[in-house]
Amino acid sequence: MERSREDGPEPPPLPPEEPAAEQRGRAAAMEDCLLKKIEISVSEAEKRTGRNAVNMQETYTAYLIETRAVESQTEGQCSPVDSLWRRYSEFELLRNYLLVTFPHIVVPPLPEKRAEFVWHKLSADNMDPDFVERRRIGLENFLLRVASHPILCQDKIFYSFLTQEGGWKEMVNETGFQLKQSHVKVKNPDKRFTELKHYSDELQSVISHLLRVRARVADRLYGVYKVHGNYGRVFSEWSAIEKEMGDGLQSAGHHMDVYSSSIDDILEEEEHYADQLKEYLFYAEALRAVCRKHELMQYDLEMAAQDLTSKKQQCEELATGTVRTFSLKGMTSKLFGQETPEQREAKIKVLEEQIHEGEEQLKSKNLEGRDFVKTAWADIERFKEQKNRDLKEALISYAVMQISMCKKGIQVWTNAKECFSKM
Repeated sequence: MERSREDGPEPPPLPPEEPAAEQRGRAAAMEDCLLKKIEISVSEAEKRTGRNAVNMQETYTAYLIETRAVESQTEGQCSPVDSLWRRYSEFELLRNYLLVTFPHIVVPPLPEKRAEFVWHKLSADNMDPDFVERRRIGLENFLLRVASHPILCQDKIFYSFLTQEGGWKEMVNETGFQLKQSHVKVKNPDKRFTELKHYSDELQSVISHLLRVRARVADRLYGVYKVHGNYGRVFSEWSAIEKEMGDGLQSAGHHMDVYSSSIDDILEEEEHYADQLKEYLFYAEALRAVCRKHELMQYDLEMAAQDLTSKKQQCEELATGTVRTFSLKGMTSKLFGQETPEQREAKIKVLEEQIHEGEEQLKSKNLEGRDFVKTAWADIERFKEQKNRDLKEALISYAVMQISMCKKGIQVWTNAKECFSKM
């Protein structure tokens, strides 16, 4: 079935399977990634007070980034550590720059600015020491993600962010980058990117629900553990009035107290697994950013095709002297008479030049669209492999932690049973 001109251009075709040469090239790029050359860590966080852009007093957290060259270490020498401090807002600026500069890349997300999906005993204050520590780990993870990415790691501004105390912001501003959030409706959306957008929405929804369930379970688990402290108190009080049973009851009470207090460390460890899930909650928006960029490119392509079709129609009407659709030009001709042959020839010549330019522009946009699809889809496949690996590892580790926690509970009651047996 033929497509009408009004349907607009077709989306670029599916990228073919990656040739062996390109696979080797990607492997070589991974070997050449920045993380193979320098060690990167966010080693500590520090609370500071200063003046903001409008000269108002503010309290913020600064993070110490440390880097060390790997090459000299392999030669048996210990290279010096370079360090500098960065604020969270500077990490945000870096990521926004990467989003604009590499629209075909699923740019790693930053950790949350304020705590979300927390259980009621956990502080939601962004200055809370435990939250700041988890965010420090998340910021380090962000830098490691970027530094291990075969394309992002080669960016000079990213390297300056890691190694240059001042001047890197000026480098960003010189690029003239602008982060735009625009939504357009295309006539012929690419099915693959539409499905990817739906998948990112569903992934975000599923992980959000999982985090809410986990927060509710943590609330109840906290209560169950803490109520065991009542056993400890009662057994201790009971032991005071018993001579033969006193020692056994006192020991059992001690085991219950230890069990009750262990929940704080357990739930703190759980937060790190929750943060791993949150990273992919935020990755969903990174996927949508790639989809939005493709929609904008497809929209520009369709507008260019529509404009070219319109100019060709105008040229045809001038050449034949017929007007196929109602237009102001047609009404003007009827009211004030037809143009002279010389005027028509001049307009036809201008239109032919514009048509030639439009055809070249459309060709260029088609090539740009194909290149975008090819590079974006390669990175999306890389992201899927990473996601499957990371989430599998996180869920298994979480299950192992739960099993270990249950075993400790069994051990507490086994110890209590032995205490009772000795009475």
